[in-house]
Amino acid sequence: MKAFNELLRRNAVSFALSIQDQTTAGDVLTDTVVLFPVEEISVKTLIESRVAQEVANYKNQDNEIFSGLIKPKRAENVLNGFKIQKKRTIDVAEQQEVAINAFQSNGFFLLVNDQQLTALDDRILITPNTKVVFLKLIPLVGG
Repeated sequence: MKAFNELLRRNAVSFALSIQDQTTAGDVLTDTVVLFPVEEISVKTLIESRVAQEVANYKNQDNEIFSGLIKPKRAENVLNGFKIQKKRTIDVAEQQEVAINAFQSNGFFLLVNDQQLTALDDRILITPNTKVVFLKLIPLVGG
């Protein structure tokens, strides 16, 4: 993942992928954009990159609310995410592992252009029209 992030920093061209979290009723919980240095990625790369960006966003903010796919350990549910009592470091690798395991055990579904992807090596072509939706089914707890 570190090599991937370095490639992204050095690469002048990036491909923006819009991602939504939705409930099974279709309610949009979050809407975010993740940048990639290539126009085709795997499901695994998408999940790991998304989680890494969420942890980085948390590190760079002043409040204790973590907004992300995976609930960090020792955090409580709040309206727009998870509240961490004392601002602390979140283990990116642990969060990514929990997210990957959750994907593989149907903790959430991943829809790309209204088609469910089920394997970590499934490919996603990033275009301006690519629609990515994470359907959250159960609370996911990570690091």
